[in-house]
Amino acid sequence: MQHHLITTMRSLKLVDGCKSSQVYALNSSPATAPGGAACGDGAADEKPQHHHHRAKSSNQSISLILTDNLLPCGRPDADQIEPPIEPYLKPLDFVETLADCYRRLEASDQFQKWERFLEQSAFFRGLSDPKLLRRSLRSARQHASDAHSKVVLSAWLKFERREDELLGNSSMDCGGGRVLECPKSSLVSGYAPESVFDACQCRRRRDNGDNAAAAATAAAAAAASLIEEEEEEEECSTSDEDGDISFCIGEEEISCVRYRMAAMSRPLKAMLYGGFSEARRERINFTKNEISGKGMRAVEAFSRTRKLASFSPEIVLELLSFANKFCCDEMKTACDEYLASLVCDVDDAMLFVEYGLQETAHLLVASCLQVFLRELPGSLYNSTVMRLFCGPEARDRLEMVGHASFTLYYFLSQVAMEEDMKSNTTVMLLERLAECAKDRWEKQLAYHQLGCVMLERKEYKDAQHWFEAAAEAGHVYSLAGVARSKYKRGHKYLAYKQTNSLISEYKPLGWMHQERSLYCIGKEKMMDLSIATELDPTLSYPYKYRAVALLQENKVGASISEINKIIGFKVSPDCLELRAWFSIIQEDYEAAMKDIRAFLTLEPNYMMFHGKVNGDYMVDLLRKQVQQCSLADCWMQLYDRWSSVDDIGSLAVVHQMLENDPGRSLLRFRQSLLLLRLNCQKAAMRSLRLARNHSSSLHERLVYEGWILYDTGHREEALAKAEESISIQRSFEAFFLKAYALADTSLDPESSAYVTQLLQEALRCPSDGLRKGQALNNLGSVYVDCDKLDLAADCYWSALNIRHTRAHQGLARVFHLKNQRKSLTMR
Repeated sequence: MQHHLITTMRSLKLVDGCKSSQVYALNSSPATAPGGAACGDGAADEKPQHHHHRAKSSNQSISLILTDNLLPCGRPDADQIEPPIEPYLKPLDFVETLADCYRRLEASDQFQKWERFLEQSAFFRGLSDPKLLRRSLRSARQHASDAHSKVVLSAWLKFERREDELLGNSSMDCGGGRVLECPKSSLVSGYAPESVFDACQCRRRRDNGDNAAAAATAAAAAAASLIEEEEEEEECSTSDEDGDISFCIGEEEISCVRYRMAAMSRPLKAMLYGGFSEARRERINFTKNEISGKGMRAVEAFSRTRKLASFSPEIVLELLSFANKFCCDEMKTACDEYLASLVCDVDDAMLFVEYGLQETAHLLVASCLQVFLRELPGSLYNSTVMRLFCGPEARDRLEMVGHASFTLYYFLSQVAMEEDMKSNTTVMLLERLAECAKDRWEKQLAYHQLGCVMLERKEYKDAQHWFEAAAEAGHVYSLAGVARSKYKRGHKYLAYKQTNSLISEYKPLGWMHQERSLYCIGKEKMMDLSIATELDPTLSYPYKYRAVALLQENKVGASISEINKIIGFKVSPDCLELRAWFSIIQEDYEAAMKDIRAFLTLEPNYMMFHGKVNGDYMVDLLRKQVQQCSLADCWMQLYDRWSSVDDIGSLAVVHQMLENDPGRSLLRFRQSLLLLRLNCQKAAMRSLRLARNHSSSLHERLVYEGWILYDTGHREEALAKAEESISIQRSFEAFFLKAYALADTSLDPESSAYVTQLLQEALRCPSDGLRKGQALNNLGSVYVDCDKLDLAADCYWSALNIRHTRAHQGLARVFHLKNQRKSLTMR
C-alpha cells in the first residue's frame, strides 16, 4: 500500500505537471509584410488599400516600440547563457562512487562513520535533492562523538531547514525538540547514536509546565541551601588548618590549606612541597600572578568544595586563567563548562570568545562558535566574527582550541558561496578549507570550489591553478574547469584540445560534449550539443542554445517548442525566463507574464535579461499589456489550471493573488503543493513557512507546522501536530495531514483501514474541489491497495466529476485490475 499511496498523495507527478505550454505562431514582421497588393486587386481598391497599408504600418510601429520597451536588453545572446562549472563533486560514475562510499562506511569503526556520511552528503549536494542531503547530514550528526563536530553539524542541519524563517523562533531554539539539533545537547561529548532522536532536556522542561518549573526551582533552592550548609561544615572542620599557609595579594591575605591547594595540580604540589622556597614559607607573595584577592578566595573555596558555587562570571574567568597557569585540570574543566552555559546569544559569544581562545577553553569556544554558526548567514556580515574565522592567524588560533576542522570550513564556505560567490570572505573561507583538507575527496572539493570562485571573479589564472590541483587530486570534472579557464584567457584551441582529450581518455558523458561545444562552431557545435542531450537529457544548456539559435533565424515558435522540451521535465528559473523572453518577442504578453510570475515564485529576487532587470519590474511593465482579473476570476483560473494539471499556470495565478493579499496562508499552502509537484523542494518549504507565519488561527498553524516537520523527516511530530489541530478544530487539512503521515509510517491492514477512515473524515469537512478531488483520488488508491476495486472506482469517478484530472490514472488502474480492457481503452 505504501508505495502507491505515497506516490499519489499530494500528487508529486513531475512530467504531467508541465505539459500545458502552448506553441504560438510566429507573427509577421514589418520587414516581411506584403504591400498593398496583398489586400486587393484593381484600381478601384487603390485608395482604401493605401489607407489600410498606412494603418497596418502604424500598428506595426507601435508594436515595435512596445516590444523594444519590454526588451531593454534586446534579444537573448548565446554567449551570455554558457553553462557554469558546477561547484560540486561530480564523479564520472555516480553509482559506483556512492557504492564505494557505502562500502567504506560499512567498514568504518563507530568513530569514523560520521566522516563517511559527510562525504556522502558532498556527493548528494550535486544532485540538488535537499532531502538526500539532509538525511546524510543527520546521519553524520548522529554518529559524531566530539562536541566540535556535533556543534557544526547541528548548526548545519538548522541552516538547511532555515528554521529562522519561522516567526517567534530564535536561532538557539531546538529543531523539533530533539537532541539532534539541540544546542545544549551538542556541547556534550560522547558517542550515542540512538539518543539523537530522543526529546532533549529543553523540550522536557517546556513540557513539564509550571508545576515542574516550580518544583525545579524549589529543588535548586534546596540544593543551594545544602551546598551552603556543607560549605559551612567544611569551613568549620578545616578552621584549625586555616593558618597553614597564606597567599598575599597586595595588602590582602588569603588563608588556605596547603595540602588542599597542592592537590589541585602537580605544579602547585611541586611549589608547596618540593624544593622551592615557597615550600618552607607560611606566607607567599602572589601579587604578580594576575589574580585578585576575590579570585584567590574563590581558588581557596574550590580547593575545598571542588565546586564553583555562585561565583560571578568575572571571578570564574580569573579562575580559568589561574587554572591554565598552574595546570589545574579539574578547575579548568569546571570553569569551561560553567562559562559555556552562560553563552546564549551573539553578544555573549562576542564577549567570551576571546577569553576562550586565550585560555584554550574548548567548550567555551564551542559554545560561542555554535551561536555564530546558528546565526548564519547573518554572521558572514559581522566583521568581528569573520576575523575569527578568516584572519591571518584564525586557523592557528582555532586549531589550538580544537576547533579548526574541514567540517567547520566546509559549512562556512557553502553558506558564503550561496550568499556571494565572488566575495573576499568566500575566498578566505575556501582557502582555510583547503588548508584543513586531508582526505582525497576533501582536497578535490576544496580545490575545485576555489577554482569555481576564481572563475566567477574573472581571475582566470588562479582558477586554472586550482582546477588543475583538483584534477591532480583525482577530480576529473575539474578538467572542464581547466578548459574553461584557458578559454577565458584567450586560448580557445587549447580549451578545445583539453576537452577533446577528456572525451578520448574517459567514457564520454553529457557534460564533456557540452563543454566541448563551447569551443566549436557550426555543425560540429550542434553535433556535440545533440550528443550531450542524448547522453544526459537533464542538461539545460543544449536546449537553451538551440532555442536561441532558432530565434536568430526568426523561428520564435520553434524556439519555444525547443525550450518546452526541458521545461517539460525540469522546471528552472533560467529556462522559464528564456521562454518568457521568447513570448515577449512574439508579443504574447500573457504567456510571458505567466512564466515570469512562475520563476519569481521559485526565486523572488530573480534578475532577468542576463542579470540586468529585476523580475518584479517586468511584471509591472507587462501588467499594462494583459487583462487584469478580479479575485473571483483568479479563483476560477486557478481551478481550471489546477484541474488541467497546468502547474506553472497555477503558480502564476497564485503569485498574482498573493500580490493583493501576501498574508493569505491558504494561498501560500497551495503554492507549496504546486512547488512540491514540480520538485522544487526549497521553494516549497519557503512557501510552507510563510503559510505558517501568516496563519490566523492556532489549528491552521499546527497543520502547516506538521507539514514542515513531515517534509524534514519528523513524521511522529507531524502526527502529533495533526492530532493537536484536530483537537482544537476538525478540518480537512488536519485529517489529510494525519492520513498522509500515518500512511508513510505504517503498512499493516489495520493502519490502512484507519487511513481510509481519516480520509473519509477529511471529505466530511468543508473544503474546495481542488483539495477534495485530491482526497478522493488518494482514498481510491487506498481502496485499490486493499483490493476494494468497486469502492476505488466510485472514488475516482467522484474525483473526475469535480475535475480532478489525475483520477483518470487511478480509474485506468482499476479497469486493468478488473481485466476490463475495453473500458480502459474507451475511458
